[in-house]
Amino acid sequence: MTHALLVIDMQIDFCPGGALAVAGGDDIVPGINAAMQYFDAVILTQDWHPAGHSSFASSHDAAPMSMMDMPYGPQVLWPDHCIQGSIGAQFHPDLATDRADLIIRKGYNPAIDSYSAFFENDRGTPTGLDGYLRTRGIDRLTLVGLATDYCVNYSAVDAAKLGFRVTVDVALCRAIDFDGSLRAATDGMAAAGVQIA
Repeated sequence: MTHALLVIDMQIDFCPGGALAVAGGDDIVPGINAAMQYFDAVILTQDWHPAGHSSFASSHDAAPMSMMDMPYGPQVLWPDHCIQGSIGAQFHPDLATDRADLIIRKGYNPAIDSYSAFFENDRGTPTGLDGYLRTRGIDRLTLVGLATDYCVNYSAVDAAKLGFRVTVDVALCRAIDFDGSLRAATDGMAAAGVQIA
C-alpha cells in the first residue's frame, strides 16, 4: 500500500452557501468519491477552528480577506468558518467519508492558522500526518479538494518537500483565486516538483 488519496477540506462551509464558499466546490464530490476506489488509502483533512480563531477577521474588527501580520508571518483574515462542532465544519453530506482510513483535523490552535495537512502556518508545528504516512509505507500522494490555491497548495508543497511523490488532480479541485492566488499557487507547486494532472 503505497499510494494515498488526500482529500482536502471538503466541508460545508467551503461549498456554495457556506461561510467561505469556493465556487463549484460541491461539483467535485462525485468525482472524488469515484476516485477513492483506485487508491490504497484515503485520508481526509478537516478545518477545525475554535470560535474566535486568530485568523478570523471578526477577531480583529477587520474586513474579511484583509491581511494582517502574525508572529508567524502574513495572514489572510477570513470570514468565520469551520467552527468546531458547527454544521459548516461538517463534511459535505455526499462525501464518502466511510472510505477514509484517517481524518486529520487542522487549525484547532487558536493562535495559528493551518492551511497545510502537514504543518501549521508557523511552518514548524507538525500535524502528525508525515509520521502516519511513513509508518504505513505510503510514498505517493494524490491531492484533491478545496481550495487549490490555499490548503491544497500548501499541503502539496509540504508533501513534496518531505520527499513524497505528489500529484494534484486539478479536475477534482476548486480555487478561491483571490488576487492572483491561483496562478501563484500553480507556479509554486510546479517549482516544488508537484505534478499537476
